[in-house]
Amino acid sequence: MYSDILIPTDGSPGAQEAIEHGLEIAQQYEATVHALYVVSRSGPLLESLQLEGRKAVRDLEVAGTQAGLTVVTEVVEGVPPQEILEYSATQGIDLIVMGTQGRTGVDRFVMGSVAERVVRHSPVPVLMVRKEQL
Repeated sequence: MYSDILIPTDGSPGAQEAIEHGLEIAQQYEATVHALYVVSRSGPLLESLQLEGRKAVRDLEVAGTQAGLTVVTEVVEGVPPQEILEYSATQGIDLIVMGTQGRTGVDRFVMGSVAERVVRHSPVPVLMVRKEQL
């Protein structure tokens, strides 16, 4: 049913919950996992964000590889919801697994969350994983 699963990550605890769910589903279907980190084009901390992105996808790659999965990693620049949807379309993704809570800021209140925008526009199923509340 699922041969390519996209797990966008921002390195947050909410993304970690989604990673765990996504890897479990990928194991069940022997699917390839796609780890994607989107760096916003704006801001003076671009290099720092790229390093953070490489670490986030590398962590996902290690977890997926330890689970016996094939993992493809990508760090791209752009607007997160748009880049997630574009990656999904160009890579033939069957399922997107993402957290409902990531790193937030003023943009969340102005434009809506990344997850909400992906769900509204995705032509493939999106599994939203809530961060476990303690």
